[in-house]
Amino acid sequence: MTDPTPPLDPVVAAPSVPDTDDTGPVADAPGDSGPPSDGALAEAARAIEAIVMVSSDPISDQLLAQLLELPTAHVRRLCVELAAAYAEERRGFQLVEVAGGWRFQSHPDLAPYIERYVLEGQTARLSNAALETLAIVAYKQPLSRAQMSAIRGVNVDGVLRTLVHKGYVAEIGRDAGPGQAVLFGTTDLFLERLGLASLSDLPPLGEFVPDARVVEALEQTLLVVDDPALPFDDADTDGGEDPGRAGDETIDLTDDRTDDLTDGGAVDEPSPLTP
Repeated sequence: MTDPTPPLDPVVAAPSVPDTDDTGPVADAPGDSGPPSDGALAEAARAIEAIVMVSSDPISDQLLAQLLELPTAHVRRLCVELAAAYAEERRGFQLVEVAGGWRFQSHPDLAPYIERYVLEGQTARLSNAALETLAIVAYKQPLSRAQMSAIRGVNVDGVLRTLVHKGYVAEIGRDAGPGQAVLFGTTDLFLERLGLASLSDLPPLGEFVPDARVVEALEQTLLVVDDPALPFDDADTDGGEDPGRAGDETIDLTDDRTDDLTDGGAVDEPSPLTP
């Protein structure tokens, strides 16, 4: 008896589909919060040294983090560790933070050797007038050209043009009052040249202001007497002698010939031939 049921087709195995849910390690994305490996940190430290070395301006943490594709906190920690390592090894240079960024500069202890290298007069120095104007801008900014002239007591147009040309001072806005005068302030180059991180690091002016007694003594010294009727000294009003005139001789305006006439004597007239 024949079985009416047809034979079954052989089972064909389905093609394998790659598993999309791969549980293997995944490379960290730029800016990933996961801690980078020691090798990545060492490479980043070397990259920071190279970038800061070739840069003419201080490099901020944010820019370094963007270039290295690392979190800003990791980059800042690397910069601080590099600065501490250079200081511990007593290197001839430092990694310092100035004007909101990092830069290399020579160690202050080696200043005498740097002075020998730099020839005298090779660098243009600011005049005293320019330094005074720059100090006024640094401590009183923002302020206008007229305010600078009022504080210094002289015209500041020339020195202000010099400071703007050198990049230490720049226009930062306009006054809201009548005329809308141009307001000036210091630049990042000013902070960089002085080695300051911000304007708050400027030395306080209270250390250079004399106390009230010194100011009062100066006012008394500079006091000018405009009224000629006033006596030179209080002693004159009391009938006392003027100490400044103690050595002067008293001039007698009485003519000696008056006594001769009173006594009935003749007055001897000088002869025109008498030498």
